[in-house]
Parts: sequence; C-alpha cells; structure tokens
Amino acid sequence: MAASFSFFGLGLCSLLVLAIFAPVNASSRTSENIAIERNHTAVDDPEMVASMVDMSIHNSTERRKLGFFSCGTGNPMDDCWRCDPNWQRHRKRLADCAIGFGRNAVGGRDGRFYVVTNPNDDDAVNPRPGTLRHAVIQDKPLWIVFKRDMVITLKQELIMNSFKTIDARGVNVHIANGACITIQYVTNIIIHGLHIHDCKQTGNAMVRSTPSHYGWRTIADGDGISIFGASHIWIDHNSLSSCADGLIDAIMGSTAITISNNLFTHHNEVMLLGHSDSYTRDKVMQVTVAYNHFGEGLVQRMPRCRHGYFHVVNNDYTHWEMYAIGGSANPTINSQGNRFLAPSNPNAKEVTKRVVTSGKWKNWNWRSEGDLMLNGAYFTPSGAGAGASYAKASSLSAKPSSVVATLTSGAGALVCRRGVSIRVGRYASPLAIGNAILCRHAQFNTGFTGIDSSEKSQRPNPFTGKSSLSKQHSEFTAVERSGRIFNHLALIFNRRQTIVLAKEPTNYGLLFNVN
Repeated sequence: MAASFSFFGLGLCSLLVLAIFAPVNASSRTSENIAIERNHTAVDDPEMVASMVDMSIHNSTERRKLGFFSCGTGNPMDDCWRCDPNWQRHRKRLADCAIGFGRNAVGGRDGRFYVVTNPNDDDAVNPRPGTLRHAVIQDKPLWIVFKRDMVITLKQELIMNSFKTIDARGVNVHIANGACITIQYVTNIIIHGLHIHDCKQTGNAMVRSTPSHYGWRTIADGDGISIFGASHIWIDHNSLSSCADGLIDAIMGSTAITISNNLFTHHNEVMLLGHSDSYTRDKVMQVTVAYNHFGEGLVQRMPRCRHGYFHVVNNDYTHWEMYAIGGSANPTINSQGNRFLAPSNPNAKEVTKRVVTSGKWKNWNWRSEGDLMLNGAYFTPSGAGAGASYAKASSLSAKPSSVVATLTSGAGALVCRRGVSIRVGRYASPLAIGNAILCRHAQFNTGFTGIDSSEKSQRPNPFTGKSSLSKQHSEFTAVERSGRIFNHLALIFNRRQTIVLAKEPTNYGLLFNVN
C-alpha cells in the first residue's frame, strides 16, 4: 500500500512538474516567433530610407531655425537637440532626433517621466521603487531620468521592457562592475548618456522582466548592451569599455537599430551584429553605425557583421590592433565617409577582414565610398555593387570624411556644466549671452570629474593623420584647473571663438552647445 501510494505520489509530482514547466517553454517559443515576425517588417520599404532621411533632417532643422547664426555642427542628431537652450524642459524632443535605421525608435516619449533616486540593486526579483531596475520593467512607456550622479552595480542583467528611454543627460551615471543591459524581445528603446564599463558575467538566478513575470536566467555573456530579437533601438552618446564579452551585440533577428555618437575604448571584440553563420533569420537585420569614435585600446569587430545590411557612416577609427570592420555569411556593408587611421603594425593596415566558412567572399557586397585612409589604411571591396543591395544598407546621407573630426568631437557620454556663455564666432550670434549647461565629452572635463588632468586625448590630425594632444583637451583642462584653483569662474577662449564662463557642475538646467 505504501509502495502504491509512493508511486501515485511520484506520478502526481511528475504531472505537476509538466504542468508548471510546459507553459513556460511554450511561452518562450511564442515570444521568439512573435518577435521575429514583428522584426521582419520593422523597417518598412527599406529602399526608401535614404531618400526620406534628407527630408526629415531638413524638416527638423527648419523647425528649430538652424541657420547660419546657430550652434549647428553638421551632426544632425546633435544639432536637433543640443541647439535648444531649453532642452532640459523639452527632454522628450530627443525622440525626434534619431536617424538611420533606428529612426522610428520613440522610447518612452508617450509616457510619463520616472526619476531614478536610488542606485542600489538589492533584489532582481522584487526591485525597489526608485531604482533603475524598477523603472525599466514597467509595462507602460516611461522616460527615465536620474536625480543625481550615481554608480549602479547591477547584480543581474537589467532586462528592459518595451517603450523605455534611459536619459542620463545632465548627470554622470555609470553602469559598472556588475551585470549590464539586456534588450530582449522588446521594441522602442532609447539609451542615451550612460557610462557602461567593466560588465561581468552573471546569471543562474531569477530575474524580473515585467511587473507580472520573473524567470530563471542562465549565464549572461557580460555584454555592455545585448540586443536580442529586438527592434527600433537607438543607442546614442554612451561611453563603453572593458566588458567581459562585447560592448554592443545585436543578434537573433534584431533590426531597425541606430548606434550613434558613442565612444568605444579599451576592449577586444567591440560589436557583433548577427548571431551565427547558420542563423539565417538575421538576414532581416539593418543597422546604422554613425558618428561614433572607435578609440584607444580597441582590437577588432567595429563591427563584425553577418547576413544583414549595415551602414557604417562618418565614424572616426583611431585605433585597432587586428582590423576594424569584419564579417561572414554574406553581409552587405556600406562604408561611407569614415576616417580610418591604421596602426603602426604593417600587418594590420587592412580595415576589413572576411571570416570565410563557406562560399566565395568575392561576391559579398562590401564597398568603401568617400572614406579617408590614413597611415597606410586600406579597404578591400568586393561584390558586383548591386544597387538594390546597397539601397537596403543606406540609411542617411554621408558627409565628407574631412569633417569627421567635427561630427564625432562630442562622441560618448556628455558632461554638462552650468555657466554663462558668450558666443562671438561664425557659428553663433555675436554676443549671445544666457544661462547655459556646457555639454562636453567627459574626456575633456578633467577637473570636475576626477579624471587625471594629465590624461591625453589622442585625436589624429585630419591632414597629417598623426595623433597628438588635442587643442580642445588643452583648453578645457586649463578651464577646469582654473575652476579648481578659484572654485568660482574660469574664462577661456576656445578654437571656435567661444568665450565660456564655467561654474561648478549641476544636475539639471539648460544647455548651450559649445562644439
């Protein structure tokens, strides 16, 4: 009798186990299929993208009256919002500034603001209100901002829900020394202004992804930003370095992505776009990589592409050890208006690398158009140059490579300082005076941010290709040092004839573009 009861109990337990876990697996498969179907049509009529972009940029700049007397730098994404002296009151206008394949990413534009007040991440299943994790898992659209500077060390992956913007403008926010960001089977995400570094492998733990769901997560690779089966994504003005795996990876049918104005440093495998040679669903992938600075300490994969369509445009490549742009499985790569400064190693001058596992790489459509090759850099083109193929890999109008230094001068997370500005140069109205937040890249703001002022920003001369300590860096170091000595106002006159009176930093306020 006891044996029969034990057998009955065992059978009942087995049925319960099946009842519990079977729906989870079915749900997982359903989520993947739904995501793939949605992503397949994420970019409507991609052949029309290039012709539409010029019109959208014109309309955007016309609305903001960006003419001769303006702060316009030529970087259309930045000019769209950084020229607005009241940007802090109009934060959500950033959602109108994306271009490229991710141009339709609205993030949390249609939702309410959520202010992160607590940098802790004590519980990945039941996050506290006021934490970043509590914000990103909500079902409703949210525009997420931060009350103050903070370092957030995540215990487990930060799994984002759809229609979210993480907006770190005006504060200094680091996602560091723990898990990092996962964008999986969701849509409409904007990530702007974060420092993401020293990401670790985590996992084998329960993690909440929505208010109503949490589940078991296996080991995460340790990417800075992992994009998995997602669409309509814009990654802009972040500084990324030193992660366990990639800095940005987009795989498993992800598409409609723009990666722009970021600073990448100190990493081996920088960016992977495409899951594997055998995963053909990545043929729908369309990614724009624009206005980024690939800087010090990088080795390879800037990016490494598979299957899809990739527009690599107006980026500044100042460091690589092996190669810059690579790929396999017949991707279409459209390289336009970039600046490539080859390393001194005579065996690493080639910009491109093809990882050939099958087929003939000479039929792959890879082209270089208007790129500036310095210090012996060279790009190996291939393919017949089919117009339809390159139309699917065209997402914005490339600017001349001679202006790449200006276009990428603000790449990375911006540091904003309150001050009073007087602009007398040709890029602004004479003697325009007003309250301002001065937004520069963190590498220039050495005094207030705690970065060693002796640190050098190696930027190549656009004419000689030689790296040297930039004039901008010298000027802003001087300003910040003055601020430290006098703890009040500092006066400089920069290379664009802009007089800046820089005060102590503040969290919120107005912005005045000094690029």
